[in-house]
Amino acid sequence: MILSKYLTKSALVVLGLAFSANVLADAASELKEKLNYINTFQASFSQQVLDEQGNILQQGIGNIALAHPMKIRWQQTQPDETLFVSDGKKAYYYDMFAEQVTVMNSAGLVDTTPFVLLTTREDEQWAKYQVNHTDVGYQIKPREGVESQVEMLEVQFSKQQSLDSVSVKDVSGQTSTFRFHDGQLNRELEGALFSFTVPQGVVVDDQTQGE
Repeated sequence: MILSKYLTKSALVVLGLAFSANVLADAASELKEKLNYINTFQASFSQQVLDEQGNILQQGIGNIALAHPMKIRWQQTQPDETLFVSDGKKAYYYDMFAEQVTVMNSAGLVDTTPFVLLTTREDEQWAKYQVNHTDVGYQIKPREGVESQVEMLEVQFSKQQSLDSVSVKDVSGQTSTFRFHDGQLNRELEGALFSFTVPQGVVVDDQTQGE
């Protein structure tokens, strides 16, 4: 009888773990399916940055363009002018005030921020992150052992299956929420949006050689 009870409890634990794993897998599959529908996306955004206590640290505006695979143009116009461009192979972060450009390998960015997951369909990259359902969307967290500057990423979609908002909580506890406006889904985007030429006279920090 004791052995029977023990086996029953063990079976329930195993079933519970299996159910949990299936739920996580379903969340990841659902999110990937929604993102698979988004071949291109373009919108303006408003940004709000909060500290750990929920106090507003900064507000800003800008525009974004995404295209598969791993092409991103993220331009903030206020309060400071910054530009991030990925052509799928190399990524450039241009701080106009500091007059400096940082160059990185696009593929390596997946290891530091799950935001890049929005533009890739590679299972190898998705395996580095855990996806859960939330009341309004999906939550993405790096798995143990994955070095990331982002502690958590939350994604919400509109009724038209377009991106509605993205919230990023970094390792310092600050949360940046980007809400998208006037989004255009799956329209042909000019290739020039995802190309970048380093301006003359700026300092270049090329980090691609060490990656």
